[in-house]
Amino acid sequence: MKIVIIHGQNHLGSTYKIAHSLGEKIGGDVTEFFLPRDFNEFCVGCMTCFQKGEENCPHRLKLQPIIEAIDEADVIILSSPVYVFHVTGAMKAFLDHLGYRWMAHRPDEKMFKKQGIAITTAAGAGVKSTLKDMTDSLFYLGTGKVYKYGLALRAYSFDDLKDKKKRKIEKKTDKLAKKIKKKNGKVKPGFKTKAFFSIMRMIEKNNGTTEKDAIYWKSNGWLEKKRPWKNK
Repeated sequence: MKIVIIHGQNHLGSTYKIAHSLGEKIGGDVTEFFLPRDFNEFCVGCMTCFQKGEENCPHRLKLQPIIEAIDEADVIILSSPVYVFHVTGAMKAFLDHLGYRWMAHRPDEKMFKKQGIAITTAAGAGVKSTLKDMTDSLFYLGTGKVYKYGLALRAYSFDDLKDKKKRKIEKKTDKLAKKIKKKNGKVKPGFKTKAFFSIMRMIEKNNGTTEKDAIYWKSNGWLEKKRPWKNK
């Protein structure tokens, strides 16, 4: 099993520790990226990825290693601490670069058979909205199964946590790792994903969003009976 963890921060704090531990518990080959260390560009809104193709993105070379790791992975972990009720700016900037891969445009069919996890921690509030930032992206990318784990630590450091809370985290990540390993190779998207894909399919059949998208959907056979979550 291949796992990619994308950390929305450079420092090795509480969110990092939980995400890294989960990756180790799932087992297999783990690849980690740290933002902004490994990708530090803001989307410039040029629309090039939508209209001309992602290969023309001005940040493509810097983004490519992370995209390749995502494509090769069975499990994608997005990890970001809460920054003013949302993901870090670095994580948001990265996710902005994946818009062309959303179901509304050119989703990669491999995503529908992958598992994704959003992880966050906060000293206080903001867990729910921060998780939503990441789970929204995982969903619209077509990820077959999405999990989330967020925790208000009531502490600024993982070392400051009481043993009871640390045991709770260990128990939760043990359970989550077990679910993910059991589901590996058997992932199928749920009703909500299939329904949204169907809506996008109807849009593409009726002129589509861009010429690039229309060609992509047609070439994949999705405008006919073929679906990305079904075996060829």
